[in-house]
Amino acid sequence: MGDHSVETILDILFRLMENTTLLENITSKLQNGTQAPNSWAQNLQILAPEILMVDKVVSPIWYVIGLFGNPITARIWLGRKMRKNNSSAIYVGYLAIVHLIYLFFHFILELSYAWDIHIYSKPIACEVFNIFLMAPQYLAPMLVLAFTVERYIAVCHPFRKERFCTVRRAVYVSITLTILSYCLASVQGYIWGYNESYNSCLPREIVQDFSKVWTIVTEMVIFLGIPLSVLIFNIIVLREIRRLTSEGPVVLHGQQSSSSGNTTSTITLLSVSFFFICTLLPVSVVYSLQDLLPYGESRSLEHMAVDPVWQRYLKYLLIRKIVEEICLSNIACYVFIYYITGKYFRKEVNRLLGINKCNKIMRKRSSSTSRASPSRKSEYTLVSSNGKSHMDCASTKITHNSLTKYVNFKMASLSKHAPFKIR
Repeated sequence: MGDHSVETILDILFRLMENTTLLENITSKLQNGTQAPNSWAQNLQILAPEILMVDKVVSPIWYVIGLFGNPITARIWLGRKMRKNNSSAIYVGYLAIVHLIYLFFHFILELSYAWDIHIYSKPIACEVFNIFLMAPQYLAPMLVLAFTVERYIAVCHPFRKERFCTVRRAVYVSITLTILSYCLASVQGYIWGYNESYNSCLPREIVQDFSKVWTIVTEMVIFLGIPLSVLIFNIIVLREIRRLTSEGPVVLHGQQSSSSGNTTSTITLLSVSFFFICTLLPVSVVYSLQDLLPYGESRSLEHMAVDPVWQRYLKYLLIRKIVEEICLSNIACYVFIYYITGKYFRKEVNRLLGINKCNKIMRKRSSSTSRASPSRKSEYTLVSSNGKSHMDCASTKITHNSLTKYVNFKMASLSKHAPFKIR
């Protein structure tokens, strides 16, 4: 009974962590379900074209946002002013670069699965591609954990900040995590290989047992352990902030300076951490349901189109693809969090995009319009009411010279009728 329970637990853990790498292992299942060696895109175009439509419509949106936002994010966070005495800026800026790299390889992956354009379906290229595809997926959670731990130290142990939260240490940690992620990803070159029968890049059948153990160990740590650790650290930080604020006004590290561009906002990093959790765990949960749904017998495409087992499995694939595409925002939308929560980041984005110049031009135009007067400075208005209402008054505009002549004329008239002259 004990051995059976252990086996059941291991099986559940494997289902939970399987395919959290966002790789389409089900390609081989769907291809093996047909007699003809059609590609993934060809089969889905016949059986469930809506799945491909989700890929073709949603993914380009994240590509555009990511290709626009990640370079701006990296430039601002890694700028001299932001990274000076701000170790978290190293992690956040490097994270943007990692996301940009992953977008490039994910685009190549989408060309294969959604558009049936196979770039890496070749010997050696298949193995190399999967290594470089997996490394950013390993590295991104590690970087999020790194600056989450920094927030924990800065808030909960402020006296240790000077020792552990330094720019030099952040650079060393980032390099170490990069080497570690590529070492872990290098195993994918052994798991994946070019399949000549299907003319596609698929997992090797001879290493299925090793692949299962490797998936359990590595991905349970990275895609389940790290998000849960980030969640725990964030809860501790929030509780400490609540305790400090309940005792009176408190200034947190990263928010004490008026020049907030030199420091990292605790609210910003907490928001990034929670967004990371919310966009990673749902994908893991959806992937864990894959092996709970059978994919039917190996028949022709005509049989699969009417087979209820296959139809149920294809509906699951549609739901999975929608969740996956929504959670893909994780590698593209951090720029919005930084812009909303960071005053200095928002200021720099406006400067880089020329928004400040546009605002200045608009203010100059509005101010010049408001200063304009309906009458010229060299003109005067004489208003004579004679007991009438203001609307009945006659208004006459004369120039400065005319006014001078008028005054002289009146003075001359008065001097003629005066009873005496002033000498």
